[in-house]
Parts: sequence; structure tokens; C-alpha cells
Amino acid sequence: MRRAIALAARGLGSTSPNPVVGCVITDAAGAPVGEGWHEQAGGPHAEVHALRAAGEAARGGTAYVTLEPCNHTGRTGPCAQALAEAGIARVVYAVADPNPQASGGAATLRAAGVETEGGLLEAEAEAGNTAWLTSVRLGRPHVTWKYAATLDGRSAASDGSSRWITCPESRADVHRLRAESDAVLVGGGTLRADDPHLAVRGIEGATQPLRIALDTRAALLPTARILDGAAPTLLVVGEDADTRHLPGVDLLRMPLHEGRIAVPDLLTRLHARGVRSVLLEGGPTLAGAFLRAGAVDRVIGYLAPALLGAGPAALADAGIHTITRAVRLDLTETVRVGTDLRITAVPATAPKEH
Repeated sequence: MRRAIALAARGLGSTSPNPVVGCVITDAAGAPVGEGWHEQAGGPHAEVHALRAAGEAARGGTAYVTLEPCNHTGRTGPCAQALAEAGIARVVYAVADPNPQASGGAATLRAAGVETEGGLLEAEAEAGNTAWLTSVRLGRPHVTWKYAATLDGRSAASDGSSRWITCPESRADVHRLRAESDAVLVGGGTLRADDPHLAVRGIEGATQPLRIALDTRAALLPTARILDGAAPTLLVVGEDADTRHLPGVDLLRMPLHEGRIAVPDLLTRLHARGVRSVLLEGGPTLAGAFLRAGAVDRVIGYLAPALLGAGPAALADAGIHTITRAVRLDLTETVRVGTDLRITAVPATAPKEH
């Protein structure tokens, strides 16, 4: 199952709006004879790849799958039926499928006489498929807030001179995060201050994420780097914004509440467009708005061994004014990246439906 989980991770960034899934098949004697993963949306599922690799050796064997085999016909056929027809004697899966359109695979397998059990390494498999699972359970995209800061929590120097806080290795690692995400999101402040590009660079074969910019007044210049065509771009603007200077730009018009776009409304609209994971790369104000809305599912911080003592903080007002309301996090990983420290954490209390 750990091998299946590792295989599933190879699909990150290319399977949305589908989940990442890995599968390993052993023969009747327990020897591995086939493996596969869901490589891209619309393509064969992990079980099909593994069955093709195993051939006749799958008969009487066991399939280890990270997600309960699907039980519906979409762009591909039901995997539960494919496993049964291949003569698989036993199926072990990690996570039950929460999608009502595809669940029921375990029951179908049992009805076909296949020994079936779930829950093996469930937590590990959930962690690897957290974006899709969040989108199904909460009806909105999974949100990762990424930031870079000095050890004293400053995201830039007070004179604005510190374009790069972190080392080159950390900046390259951010491109990996982008490649694993459906969308990268920034706000108007970041657009004006940094003119960011937001596309993936340095990763061969990467699927470019949707670049999303929140620009309520549509003040973006036609020469902005985000409009260079290197990756798809969506500009989110107010309902009455004048966009005549931006012909051909994909626009999402939304109502404003006290001059701002409501985070829950935005996530609902993005989910309807098929976005299942968002990498929040905006500045401290945008991060504060998402945290205030309870819409941060994961935090990844790149901490540089430097001190500034002044300058903007990594996080602005998130509506937390007393220590008892602090958002407590569970650390899931700390790792050295070049000269920096990358810390990954998730809220101790899972975000709720909005």
C-alpha cells in the first residue's frame, strides 16, 4: 500500500478534477506483478494500468488501491467491475470514496465474490489525496497558503528592496507546489507591487496551473506578465469593473461586499469551474482574508535565516484579537531546503463547510 501511495503522488497536478490514485497488484503467491497510477483526467484509472501490466498473473491475486475502486461509468468504465472480471481474489483499499456518484465499489466487489477490506494506511493515503477529498467533502477547493519570511516573520524590508527573501532552492520548490496545484491565486496588492508571472518553470512536462488574480477594479495593465499566455489566466473583478482595456482576458465578475470579494463565494465559483486545489501566493492581506474565512487547509512557510526587525509581516489582520482564538496548527513536516527551513502545517481543527 505504501508503494501505491507513492505511485498516486505521481499524478499530482495532472488528474484534476479527479483524485490521485495508485494501485499495486500481487499474484496468488503475493509477488508484485503489476502497478499503475491515474496519470491524467480522462485517461485510464490506476487499477486499469495495473491490470494491464499484470496480465493473467492478476488472476487469484490481490489489488492494493489507495482509494475505493470506482463503481460508475464516466469517461472510463467502473474499476470495481474491471477488477472482478480480471479474476482478482482480494481487494484492499485505503480510503473509502466519499463521492456519491462513484462510491459503492466495495459492495460491488463483495457481491462478485471478491474479498474486500478498507482502511489500510488510511491516514497516509488521505494526506496524499487531501485536495480532492477536501473538494468532495466541503464543496470547495483545497487551499494551501504559501509564504516566505525571515525568522522574525517579515515578508519584505520596510523600503521594499527585498524581492527575494529565500534561497534559490526554496524558490525552485515553489514551482513544484505550483505544478501540483490547479490554480495559483494572488490579490491586487501583489499584482501592483511585484507584477508576478505565476507560471511553472523548470519542471519538464508540468501542467500549467490556472493563474488567478483578484483585481476588483480591473486596474491590471495589458502588459502585465500574468497575461503573457504562458499559462491560462483568470481575472476576478467586481461586477461593475471597466474591463474594456483587457480584451480577450478571461473574466469572472463577482459582487463586492464592502469593496471586497467574499472568499466563500469565490471558492464556490472556482469549484464550479473544476478547480480542486488553490495555492495562495498573495500577500499578507489576502492571506488574512482567507484565514478569517476559515478557508486555509494547509500552511507552507519558507523561513530564511535572516532578521529584518521592520517591514510587513507575513500575515495581516485575520480577525484574531485574543490568544484564545489563535489558529492552532499541527506540524506535519519540517525540512531543510537549501539554506532555508520549510515548515508544513495544517489547522488542528479542520475547516468546516462554508
